[in-house]
Amino acid sequence: MPEEVVYKPHGTCSTEIRFVRDGDIIRNVRFTGGCNGNLKAIGRLVEGLTAEEIAQKLRGITCGAKSTSCGDQLAKAVLGI
Repeated sequence: MPEEVVYKPHGTCSTEIRFVRDGDIIRNVRFTGGCNGNLKAIGRLVEGLTAEEIAQKLRGITCGAKSTSCGDQLAKAVLGI
């Protein structure tokens, strides 16, 4: 049964990530705060991918001088880290 997940990212401009987990498939990714257009694009690009596929694409990406990014935080969220 699909479940909505709410994740509080750390070290980014976004303050919340919400998505629906349907088995291992991730859907309806939404960010609160951050760079609106870029984060909408990330949500569309990862729609229907598995958690592992998302993590492979986004884990380890940094933003400016920060040690993380909204994409990296999404990877952690879908993996449950």
